[in-house]
Amino acid sequence: MFSSWFTPKNFRTDKADSEAIQRHAVLDTAIKKTVEDKQEEAFFACGCFWGAEKGFWKLPGIITTAVGYAGGITKDPSYQEVCSGKTGHTEIVRVVWEPEKVDFSDLLKLFWECHDPTQGDRQGNDRGSQYRSAIYTTQDQQMSLALASKDYYQQELISQGLGQITTEIKASQIFYYAEDYHQQYLARPGSRPYCSAMPTGVKLSNFPNSRYKLEAHVWDEYDWSIPHCVLRSNNKPIKL
Repeated sequence: MFSSWFTPKNFRTDKADSEAIQRHAVLDTAIKKTVEDKQEEAFFACGCFWGAEKGFWKLPGIITTAVGYAGGITKDPSYQEVCSGKTGHTEIVRVVWEPEKVDFSDLLKLFWECHDPTQGDRQGNDRGSQYRSAIYTTQDQQMSLALASKDYYQQELISQGLGQITTEIKASQIFYYAEDYHQQYLARPGSRPYCSAMPTGVKLSNFPNSRYKLEAHVWDEYDWSIPHCVLRSNNKPIKL
């Protein structure tokens, strides 16, 4: 039975209503928060979800993030099952945001720039289908922007001598929350600093119908030319 209390308009979840609501270790919001009016939700996979989640929670306008599994066939998988490669799931980040402060276009810019979307079932030294690049949308408009940004970024990559994008873009995928110890892992005391992402260094500029809202100084906080730059930054959200 799927939850009715936080299910967005065209997205499904496997979690029961009675499950405890956890707090975000950095944003102090519920990581299983109901998506309200004038809020949006989408899901991004770009290598190990520890580093990917930190990249997104730092953006202004983000309400909450959480890590989990999606895109496969196994119901409510464990981390060990996902790592086996038999579930078909990828490690993914749930992002809920305020469109008045940050646009889906901004999230797509972070997504494409923070990893190498041409590596297939791999990101850096991490290999397996659970590390594949993916965007799972919850609205038709998100899908249109995701596809437009992919086409535009592909041309930018080709101009720099890079290969074909392998990113999987789908709508309405079931999301399963990962185990508690994975949530905001890099913000927790004693965590092992780690990020598998291998950014190409290619920027995503204005693509068709993009509506960027974040100012340039926000992107200065991410220097993808520095190896594992997300690990070198603090955990605090970037101020507008």
